[in-house]
Amino acid sequence: MSMAYLAQPDQQQTLEWIDGGLFTILLDSQATEGKLTVGRFDVPKDEAPPFHLHTQEDEVFLLLKGSALVWAGDERHELTEGGIVYLPRNVPHGYRITSERADLLLIATPAGLEDMFRHAGRDITTARPDGFEITKEKLAEAAALRGNVIIGPPR
Repeated sequence: MSMAYLAQPDQQQTLEWIDGGLFTILLDSQATEGKLTVGRFDVPKDEAPPFHLHTQEDEVFLLLKGSALVWAGDERHELTEGGIVYLPRNVPHGYRITSERADLLLIATPAGLEDMFRHAGRDITTARPDGFEITKEKLAEAAALRGNVIIGPPR
């Protein structure tokens, strides 16, 4: 039996992301025939995206290492190492890392969410421009590419 797609770590794209974190795209639209995006965050304490919702994809987070607070709608939950959360499309959500670092696996279906990360993030194999920053405006522009809606500031 052969595998439909295989990418070793040196073939995966890693992007600089918000709050000094990294996001590695493990599987994208091209690799999965548009079925899913799989990515992995390596992020510091207090990393938190804006409170937002996805209109085109469902999302799953698996916290491999660390701890976080997760908001889904008006509910707040603590997520500990090994915890997993399913976030259907159109459910407002956000999170905040509470440990010194966190290792977080993201799965989104259908694929395409990687376009947002690529639009606002910076491929770490390229030279870092002076003053590189993912501004609120750049993040909102990237989110809109996938029909994501930023509802408010990070929680």
